[in-house]
Amino acid sequence: MARNDVIAWVESPLQLIGAAEWAAAHRVTVPVAGRLTAQMSATAEALLARGARFRDLEPYLGVPFSLLARHGHWLVGDGFSGQFRLAAPVLRPHRVTFLDDGAHAIAYADALLGRRAYARPAVAERGLTTLLAPFAHETVLRRAAVGRAEFFTAFELGEDRVDALSDRGLTVRRHRFEWTRATAPAVAELGRRVVLGSALPVDGRMAMTDYQAWVSDAASHGPAVYLPHRREPREQIAAVAAIAGVTIRETELPVELVLAGATRPLDIRTLASSTATTLPLVLAGTGSTLRVGRGAVAMTGSAA
Repeated sequence: MARNDVIAWVESPLQLIGAAEWAAAHRVTVPVAGRLTAQMSATAEALLARGARFRDLEPYLGVPFSLLARHGHWLVGDGFSGQFRLAAPVLRPHRVTFLDDGAHAIAYADALLGRRAYARPAVAERGLTTLLAPFAHETVLRRAAVGRAEFFTAFELGEDRVDALSDRGLTVRRHRFEWTRATAPAVAELGRRVVLGSALPVDGRMAMTDYQAWVSDAASHGPAVYLPHRREPREQIAAVAAIAGVTIRETELPVELVLAGATRPLDIRTLASSTATTLPLVLAGTGSTLRVGRGAVAMTGSAA
């Protein structure tokens, strides 16, 4: 194992974007071990077309032990991942950098600080990954103690949290999707209003009737383009397609990539998700507005 030879080990499209941002910021070309899904393949192709500093993209199912064993520095998308819990104490990476897996970056930071349990938020954990959690946790804390653990994140962790992490040896570097915005092609015509699909009904956190009512309200003042969430089932997309004024646009890409090249204001509707943080950065300076539930965030300032 080369102690500082880096590999990106990612399981979701947002994590893959984070890896591209890290590689651009550090001017390093990195191999990628990516979970084998259609959305991951589409995102990887889009990032490569934009010049992402990736090489040797290896799709995998399960834990890519042989790849990880050959690299000492892991870019990891999700510190709560059961696969990470299994691999970290066995292979013991020399250095670990945590990318974004939605807003879990904040929860994971608090877990490292002992402010919350080392467990994925709102999930009843059990089985082998729960038993392995203390060992993975200890591995990360040991790396932090000698300055070899860090966050590379789009999320604002807060001054108090950053200071506390620093006291434990963890550094925090923020990005604002600088590379994503700089390399984005012009956005295909989406109209003025965009509705972002959600997996809340899939996860049992919102009744489908309520979800349809929310989409109907979002489209009640004019035509809207609906971008499905990557985990929406066909039945949910079909139900939305039947709503008057809604046009479905399936891209298989994360919205951060779909919208990054916008040059004119968009009215974007979404339910609570990580997009409340990512899209204001991606669309800064466009005059767009993001409405989260019933609230609104104007995106008129600079992302710098």
